[in-house]
Amino acid sequence: MNKNEFELFVQKFGKDILRFCRMTAEDVEAGDELYQDTMLKLLEKKRKLDFTQNTKSYALSTSIFLWKNKRRKYAIRQRLVPTESMEELSDAGREIPDYGNDTSPEQMVLQQSEAEMIKGLVASLPEKYRIPVYLYYSADMQISGISKILGLPEGTVKSRMRKAKKLLKEELEAIGYDR
Repeated sequence: MNKNEFELFVQKFGKDILRFCRMTAEDVEAGDELYQDTMLKLLEKKRKLDFTQNTKSYALSTSIFLWKNKRRKYAIRQRLVPTESMEELSDAGREIPDYGNDTSPEQMVLQQSEAEMIKGLVASLPEKYRIPVYLYYSADMQISGISKILGLPEGTVKSRMRKAKKLLKEELEAIGYDR
């Protein structure tokens, strides 16, 4: 099919195909878009088309194929990321997943990097300060339990904890961390 034959085809069958596309899509805009996609697909394959064959039937089957393909893609997208509002979902009785609205993914990444930085700073403390901090914060032990494990008086454990906090605060302030 050459350019002139394609133009004759569009003039002869274009209105029928457009009407079919609008009826299939059940919407004027979506039908016009389907018609445009159909004609574009036919234009791409115009060299393979034979004007003497039933080209209208081929155009209609192409539009059906394109419409089904578009609906399938839309259904997949809706399953992955629904575009319905939360009120519509709850009104329909569907369960709304709770993704922890308090923390966004960006905040979670920032919190993780913050925790890694603090773990590194605690690991860089001298051992006599590091071990009480680990026991207090990681093992959730009381000062009295830590003093028994380390064989130190409670006052010494408290002063080491205070010194460790002071050292951590100084290091955090030195790198510009303020909280």
